[in-house]
Amino acid sequence: MPFSPEERAILLALRGVGPTVVGRLEELGIETLAQLAGQDAAAICSTMAAHLGTTCWKNSPQARAAIISAIEAASAPGVGRDAG
Repeated sequence: MPFSPEERAILLALRGVGPTVVGRLEELGIETLAQLAGQDAAAICSTMAAHLGTTCWKNSPQARAAIISAIEAASAPGVGRDAG
């Protein structure tokens, strides 16, 4: 099940996080802010690069910045805590 509309809106409001980034997180099985909170950006980027068979996610400062922003938003107090 993908991010809820509310959680998707939180992510899409972040600089550098668009529908593709959200979709890629969902492809990795990260579908709630609670799941995203506390994750390691480098690990997500490396996993995504392997998943796509390309190095762009692993080597891109923009991709890493987008994932860091998403993790920080998901880790903010009170955000995504009641999600499954």
